[in-house]
Amino acid sequence: MRALILGCGFLGERVARRWHAGGCEVHAVTRRDERVRTFRGEGWIPVQADVTDPESLAGLPAADVVLYAVGREPHRTSQTMREVALDGLNNVLDVLAGRVERFLFISSTSVYGQSAGEWVDEQSACEPTRENGRVLVDAETVVQQRMGPAARILRLAGIYGPGRLIARVETLREGAVLSGRPDAWLNLVHVDDAATSVVACAESAGPGTTWLVADDRPVQRREYFGQLAELVSAPPPEFDSGRVSSRTAGLNKRCRNRRLCEELGVDLQFPSFVEGLPHAVGSGSPPPVSG
Repeated sequence: MRALILGCGFLGERVARRWHAGGCEVHAVTRRDERVRTFRGEGWIPVQADVTDPESLAGLPAADVVLYAVGREPHRTSQTMREVALDGLNNVLDVLAGRVERFLFISSTSVYGQSAGEWVDEQSACEPTRENGRVLVDAETVVQQRMGPAARILRLAGIYGPGRLIARVETLREGAVLSGRPDAWLNLVHVDDAATSVVACAESAGPGTTWLVADDRPVQRREYFGQLAELVSAPPPEFDSGRVSSRTAGLNKRCRNRRLCEELGVDLQFPSFVEGLPHAVGSGSPPPVSG
């Protein structure tokens, strides 16, 4: 099997390793020279291209399965989410249309606009209030219309794991007040379980299907940050409910993963943050400050 990964980062690298370990020929797209060397060292075939530059995409190979997990890179401030997730997507599909058996698109639970603690699943209305969510709804529509039966959509909850909590750990250790309500719901998925879900989707998901990828237990921010603070020896978190940031705006829905687990058969290694946070902190965050 030949796989092509666009967005071979925090999630994509883990998927690439699993596919490669299973005997798959993995082609991984990157813009950067240093990543080309890294990918070669992993045994993957690097493809140097940029989804926002159509001319650079001419060499994309045909593939049995494509993973599109491209996100806007924070340091590339000139790019908008729409340019990467929608315009870049269309550029890729212009090259790959008719040359792909399965096209997996990584979306987000930000496509749901519910914010009163409601439960949501794959059948729930997608009426986002934030720009990122609106862009992803448009991108999902493009994938479904242009790829037809080859399309598989994965709506991921907030991904965490080794190395992804460092900024939050530093904030807690500094005793900074967190913006937003402490009782708002968070929906999470450990990056290893997200990778398991992608692989399962590539192998077993039906044509044109959509999957909500989250762990078993939504958690209120108070409990989540309280446990994280304990794990890193930080003071208990404080919240300012009247201050809302782009990170906290639109929170407060609960995502149901029943279909992922029962129909796709995904067995979560970290069924909730209770199991996942100690692994993430122990593997990737700074050690506790002594004294």
